[in-house]
Amino acid sequence: MDGGVALVTGAAGGMGRLYALRAAREGAAAVILWDVDADALASAAAEVTALGTRAVTRTVDLADRAAIADAAREARAEGPLALLVNNAGIVRGAYFWDHVPERDIALTMDINALAPMYVTLEFLPDMMADAGRPRRILNVASAAGTVSNPRMSVYAASKWAVIGWSDSLRLELEQQGYGHLSVTTFCPSYISTGMFEGARGPLLTPLMTPEDAVDRAWRATLAGQPQLIAPGMAKLGKVLRGVLPVRAWDFVGGKVFGIYSTMDKFTGRPAATSGHASKAGSL
Repeated sequence: MDGGVALVTGAAGGMGRLYALRAAREGAAAVILWDVDADALASAAAEVTALGTRAVTRTVDLADRAAIADAAREARAEGPLALLVNNAGIVRGAYFWDHVPERDIALTMDINALAPMYVTLEFLPDMMADAGRPRRILNVASAAGTVSNPRMSVYAASKWAVIGWSDSLRLELEQQGYGHLSVTTFCPSYISTGMFEGARGPLLTPLMTPEDAVDRAWRATLAGQPQLIAPGMAKLGKVLRGVLPVRAWDFVGGKVFGIYSTMDKFTGRPAATSGHASKAGSL
C-alpha cells in the first residue's frame, strides 16, 4: 500500500473503518471513504487523517447506481486504485416470507450483490491498465454464501452471488494476463460488529472480532490469496456440505454443528432500516 490509493465502502464504522485505518497505517497516500452515514464518515476520516494520510470522503447510497457512478468520477481523479475494498453490507434476519420485497429483498441484493459489481466496474479499467504496481480487490462475502441457513435466505443469496462473481472475475483477470491485479474473496463467519447482534456462532466457531477478521483478510489480500474462509470450522462446513448427501448434511450442519439455529435470537443493530451502507460487516 505504500504510496497508493485505497477505497473502502461502508467505511464509517465496523470493519470498513478498520480497513481504512489499516490502509493509512500501511502507508497509503490517500484513503477514499464511502458510506451513507455522513456523521460517522467524518469521524472515521478524522482518524485516517490523524495517522498522516489524506482522507477523501463521499456520502454514497450504494443502492443507487447513478450515485455510485457520480462518486466514482470524483474518486478517479486520485489516480488508479491500489486497493479496492467492497465491504459494505446489510442483513435482514427473517424467514423468507416475512421479507418486504422492496425494503428487504431488493435493498439487500442491491447493497450486497450488485453494488460490489458496479463499484468494481467503475475502477477496474484503470486498475487493469496501470501495471506499475500490484493492485488488489477485496470482496467481503460471507460463510453464509457457502452453506444455507434459515432466517437469512436473501442475505445468503446475495453472498452466494458475490462469491460466484468475485472468483469468476479473478479467473478472468488471471487468464487474460493481468498478473499485477488480484482478487480476494473473504468469507467470514459471524463477526462481532453489531450487525449480527443476537446471533451465535456454530459449534466450535466463536464470533470473530472485527480486528481479527480485518487482519486475516488484509494479509490474504496483500498475498493475492484467491479466497479466505474463516475461521477453520467455517471451511470445514463448506467441505462437508460438498461431500455429504443433503439430508446427511442437514443432520450434521443442523443438529451437530447447530448452524441452522444460529439466527434464532438475532436482533441486529437498532434502526436497521436506516443507514444501510454503514452497516458494514459480514457473516
